[in-house]
Amino acid sequence: MSDLLSIFIKSAIVDNVVFIQYLAICPFIGMTSDTQKATGMSLATTFVIILATAVTWPLYKFILVPLHIEFLRTLIFILVIASLVQLVEFYLKKSSPALYSSMGVYLALITTNCAVLGVTIKCIDKSYNYGESLIYALGAAIGFLLSMVIMSAVRSRIKTAKLPKAFTGVPILYVAAGLLSLAFLGFSGLIK
Repeated sequence: MSDLLSIFIKSAIVDNVVFIQYLAICPFIGMTSDTQKATGMSLATTFVIILATAVTWPLYKFILVPLHIEFLRTLIFILVIASLVQLVEFYLKKSSPALYSSMGVYLALITTNCAVLGVTIKCIDKSYNYGESLIYALGAAIGFLLSMVIMSAVRSRIKTAKLPKAFTGVPILYVAAGLLSLAFLGFSGLIK
């Protein structure tokens, strides 16, 4: 049980997909202007990350490896992820049209969100079993949610702050993201 907790904490905080691995920067910058949008995008991405891992791990272990076609891993994983994103789009369009329209192009971009692909590949590369892979995916998804919500809070504070002209707009976002990355880097000694 402690191994699973260790995997979860490591994937959520110590190896955070945004702040440490520098994946999913596009939605991180593009969707954090509003906390509700950031949360909606994070929840949709969480669903896709967990479901993609649940589908790709057995696909890799039981089909690609026995057939000796592991080199098709990335292509197959992207096809699975694209299919899952379509399911999320259909669901959001029916259940929450306002959130669907506010997410705009970023919802479709979950397909190319390198965090989703990165998590699925990392589970294979780390030789995790199925349960460990799902825990890693859940932790990475929670870490993505955490980074999105933190950045949306920082951005709401930036809106009211007096900034030097050179730092207004995108530059302050990158400074804030860099400082948050440094803060998360402090967790690197937490779990080995």
